[in-house]
Amino acid sequence: MGVNKIKRFLTIVCCLGGILFMWAQGQSPAGEDPKKTKIILLHANEGQADKITMPDVQILVGDVRLRHDSMYMFCDSALIFEKTNSLEAFGNVRMEQGDTLFMFGDYLYYDGLTQLAELRENVKMINNDVTLLTDSFNYDRLYDLGYYFEGGILMDPENVLTSDWGEYSPATKISVFNHDVKLVNPQFVLTSDTLKYNTESKIATILGPSDIVSDDNHIYSERGIYNTVLNQAELLDRSVITNQGKKLTGDSLFYDRLSGYGEAFDDVVMTDSINMNMLTSDYIYYNELIDSAFATKRALAIEYSQGDSLYLHADTLMLTTRYMQTDSVYRIMKGYHKVRMFRSDVQGVCDSIVYITKDSCLTMYSDPILWNYDQQLLGEEIKVYMNDSTIDWAHIINQALAVEMKDSTNYNQISGREMKAYFENQEMKKVEVIANLLLIFYVEEQDSTMIGLNYGEGSLLHLFLNEGKMEKAVMIGQSNGTLYPMDQIPPDKLRLPTFAWFDYIRPLNKDDLFEWRPKRAGSELQKTTRKPTSTTSKRDLIR
Repeated sequence: MGVNKIKRFLTIVCCLGGILFMWAQGQSPAGEDPKKTKIILLHANEGQADKITMPDVQILVGDVRLRHDSMYMFCDSALIFEKTNSLEAFGNVRMEQGDTLFMFGDYLYYDGLTQLAELRENVKMINNDVTLLTDSFNYDRLYDLGYYFEGGILMDPENVLTSDWGEYSPATKISVFNHDVKLVNPQFVLTSDTLKYNTESKIATILGPSDIVSDDNHIYSERGIYNTVLNQAELLDRSVITNQGKKLTGDSLFYDRLSGYGEAFDDVVMTDSINMNMLTSDYIYYNELIDSAFATKRALAIEYSQGDSLYLHADTLMLTTRYMQTDSVYRIMKGYHKVRMFRSDVQGVCDSIVYITKDSCLTMYSDPILWNYDQQLLGEEIKVYMNDSTIDWAHIINQALAVEMKDSTNYNQISGREMKAYFENQEMKKVEVIANLLLIFYVEEQDSTMIGLNYGEGSLLHLFLNEGKMEKAVMIGQSNGTLYPMDQIPPDKLRLPTFAWFDYIRPLNKDDLFEWRPKRAGSELQKTTRKPTSTTSKRDLIR
């Protein structure tokens, strides 16, 4: 081989050798994880080593600065364990990663293989605007996750959170807290057993039994989210909002604290312990600032102050509060479409209803019917005046009709332009019939045997009842009447022209309220124009 060829061969071998050497420098020894880099000493005022008693330990004193990958560590003194690639740091410990994560403490143990930092005593972690304080804090660099386990505090500009155990991720901004969790906000205090909190969005996720208390209300929930900036809550699992004696419960709730309104969905119950009533439905909207509520989807109002509850159903129920010029207030309840109500002593149906607490008057509109035991009252409009949640008297306006069922074929019947029915102990005791009076009344022996039918016409009638039965009728003023024996009653005298018996409509119990049964075709009342009488005030007409 020539000299020149030998030179070229040696040159190629040297180049290949250099390339292979540089490649080998980038490789880790067999079986070693390339990510497990060594802890590097950047500075120390003094360094010592005892090769006999601690052959793999470096002792560093004074302004110690260390680095492991992107994590910088500072302290007054340190021990570096070369064999395990770990260290212990003492006094004024500080860890820095980038320009957003800083950790402080009195003591640090750091394992370079697992990248786990254990800080103890007077620990502080700062991540942007989030500060964490504790005495025992572990930070896992591989998962970018820190946690404390002997009590700690996490703070951001909006909230302060304390708990026995806590976890925080600087990367995701998500923290998780367990045991005696407390979130303090200027507007409320949230206590819980388990809570997740995002320090960026300021949203708290409720994961266990939790109470949110403010000056105005109290929220209980076991699952949901609360936006602490917008003061809005989305709550599940039969959560409860309580405000000034009112309690709103539903399968799911939405609540806006700033706007003062809440929405509840599915199997909703709103109770008023002060006024002793409640509202149930599958949807309720409630405004606590103006004290109003709107319910639909199987809406049911229940008044239970007298023990024997009054149930009222409508397609839509509305409750509003009106404030008078003084400090006193009154409430208005309105029911729209397919109204049905039930109590053991009184039942009713109509198309719409209004109840005003100022005068304790319940007004039934559009084909109203009222039942009291065997008595049926109907007209174009019925006003029921209450006294301590029981009926005091009722005013039946225009085309008034009262019917009492004697048996399957015979009925006492009274019609007139107006009627006033008076009640005692939940029973109708007296009825006044005013103008255009027509009467069909069965006369009875003491043993209730019917002996004749009294047919009369007049202008005014006083009817007296006993134990729910028509007992005596007294016609006042100009009138005429005929008494027919039972076997001589003319067929045309058995029924008044406006007679109707609506037993098929009458609510049977509280569950029957949701079953709407309309009047049969042709039996609806045709409204008339009514002129005022001496017994009808202008206020009645306006209303």
